Amino acid sequence: MDRMSSIELALKNEITEHEFYLNEALRSRNELAKKMFAQLAKDEEEHMHRIRALHEKLIKQGNWPKDMPIVVAGTDVKKILDSIVAKAGSVTDHDEDDVKALKKAIDFESKGVDLYTRLTGLCQNQMEKNFFSFLAGIEREHHRSLVDALAYLNDPESWLMQQERAGLDGA
Repeated sequence: MDRMSSIELALKNEITEHEFYLNEALRSRNELAKKMFAQLAKDEEEHMHRIRALHEKLIKQGNWPKDMPIVVAGTDVKKILDSIVAKAGSVTDHDEDDVKALKKAIDFESKGVDLYTRLTGLCQNQMEKNFFSFLAGIEREHHRSLVDALAYLNDPESWLMQQERAGLDGA
């Protein structure tokens, strides 16, 4: 896969994810799902801007730009779950559409990890490798947070026990 095709594929992936998360943030009534999807939409939008800027520079210069930062902002999706767990209604207000959307989001992020990992392996330029490797890491973090959120919505008591690592002896 050539450099332009890989960048265009990455951009298409980010656009698809952004649109999905934005729509789900507007649709959901559950505070956890709504905030998770809104943060993910924000993250994907930032990735889109970086990838678009990179794409434009590649078109102009024909090679990886020396002045292009290879990092994008991190994500706060993990913090969202942590901040909402203690709130009343954080579990009960969700519906089956939230569960379906979280499952679809988990699939999106898994495919994103696979895509960016594959692109990392195809790149010759170390800056390109670093860029796609970083994006794969962000997608992995999104994936873990979504799996965690789904587990919480499905069974909050078990999720809390696991997070607290409570033992049967109360230790």
